[in-house]
Amino acid sequence: MQPDARQPLGRLPLAAYVEGVLGGDRAVLARAITLVESERHDDLEPAGALLDAVLPHTGRARRVGLTGVPGVGKSTLIDALGLHLVRERGERVAVLSVDPSSPVSGGSLLGDKTRMIRLAVEERAFVRPSPARGHLGGVALRTREAILLCDAAGFETVIVETVGVGQSETAVREMTDCFVLLLLAGAGDELQGLKRGIVEMADLLAITKADGDNRAAAARARDAYAGALHLFSPSPDGWIPSVLITSALEGAGIAALWDQVLAHQALVEAGGHRLARRRSQAVAWMRELVSTGLGRALAKDPAVATLLTDLERRVAGFEVSAVAASHEVLRRLLRDR
Repeated sequence: MQPDARQPLGRLPLAAYVEGVLGGDRAVLARAITLVESERHDDLEPAGALLDAVLPHTGRARRVGLTGVPGVGKSTLIDALGLHLVRERGERVAVLSVDPSSPVSGGSLLGDKTRMIRLAVEERAFVRPSPARGHLGGVALRTREAILLCDAAGFETVIVETVGVGQSETAVREMTDCFVLLLLAGAGDELQGLKRGIVEMADLLAITKADGDNRAAAARARDAYAGALHLFSPSPDGWIPSVLITSALEGAGIAALWDQVLAHQALVEAGGHRLARRRSQAVAWMRELVSTGLGRALAKDPAVATLLTDLERRVAGFEVSAVAASHEVLRRLLRDR
C-alpha cells in the first residue's frame, strides 16, 4: 500500500500499518514500533488507533523478560537462545533490547543488536534495539506497546532484554509472563545478590559463561543460589524457581533453559495465573500512562509553569523544601480544576 500524501512525512496510513503488522512484515513492524515510540504530539492518536486495531490479534505470544548486570552476557545468551528457537523449534522470535542512553546527550549506541549478529539475520527473527531515554526499571517507555505489536505480528515468543544496571530492574516483570535473571559466577556477590527484590521476583535463574575455567565456579554458584532460594516463600502460582548453568559460547544449557520456561508457562497457564498476571499488568500499564500524561499536562500548564520556575529557584536556594514545593504545585493544579 502506497503512503497517503496527506500523511506526515514518514508516517504510513493506519490501514498500511495494520495490514503490515498482522501480515508479519518486519519492515512495517519496525516502522510501527517507531510510531508508538514517537514523542511527537501528533503521533499519539495514530499510535493509539494502531494499538486498538491490533489488540484483538494479541495474547498468543510467550513474553519472556531477561535481565542481569552488565557483562553477564545477556545479548550473547539471547542470540544462542533465539537460534535454538528458530532453527531447532521452528518458531518466530522477536527480541526487544533496551540500550542505555546518555544522561548528557540522550543518545544511545544501540549496540545490543551487534551482539546478536547470528539471530539478527534469520528470516524468522526480529531484533529491535530501543534507547532507554532515562526511563527507569531497565526498559524503555514504550516497551509494552512494542510487545503488543510483535505479538500481533505472529511471533510465538517475544524476549525483552533490559538495560542491565542492577537490582532495580524489575519493571520487565510487569510486562512479561516469565522473568529470567542471569547471574555471573565468580563476581564475589553470589549470596550478597540474594536480596528481597529482583531475585525473589525471578521465575528462573541462570548462571552464565559456565565454560572453560569458569565451570567449577558456575557449579558452586548454582549450588549457593539453589540452597538460598529455599529461604524465600513459595510464589502464589506454586512455581519453584530453578537455577541452571548455561554457556552461550558452547551452547550448553540453552535447551534446558527453554524447557524450564515452557514448564513455567504450562504451570501458570493451567492455573489461570498467566491470564491474571496479564490483566493486572494491563491495568498497571494504564495507570502508568495516566501518571505520565498528568506529568506532561502539568508541565504544559502556563500558570503551573510560572509557579514551577519560582519554586525551582526557591528550592535551589534552600528557601523551601522540595516536599513543600511539590505540595504547592499540586494544590495550585487541583484548585484551578
